[in-house]
Amino acid sequence: MKTFMIAAHLINYRSKADMSVNLTFCTQELTPGQMASIHYGLNKVGFLAFSPDPFTSQELEELENLKVEYDDTEKPASQRLRAVLYRLWEQKSDGYSVFADYYKATMEKLINHFKNKLQ
Repeated sequence: MKTFMIAAHLINYRSKADMSVNLTFCTQELTPGQMASIHYGLNKVGFLAFSPDPFTSQELEELENLKVEYDDTEKPASQRLRAVLYRLWEQKSDGYSVFADYYKATMEKLINHFKNKLQ
């Protein structure tokens, strides 16, 4: 696990409809090693600890002992699949200008794929 600590300034937050929050931090200049650690953590689930004061030895030990047990099942599987398909459509629309059309066509492909596996 690549744990890293850098000094950062919390400059903004934005509440989202699903009750999550986007946080924006700004740092001083970073070393190549710190940048590599940040890049390694991209799109991974982890922990964020922020304190305006330096962490104590006990707090640092507690942070090191945390384990990620992220369970992405807060939403039903159908909603999660729809959200993933929406992101895919944003990146590669396959000629569909409306997400509903893309969703219907993609779901039909998935249904036929699994229907063909039936005996």
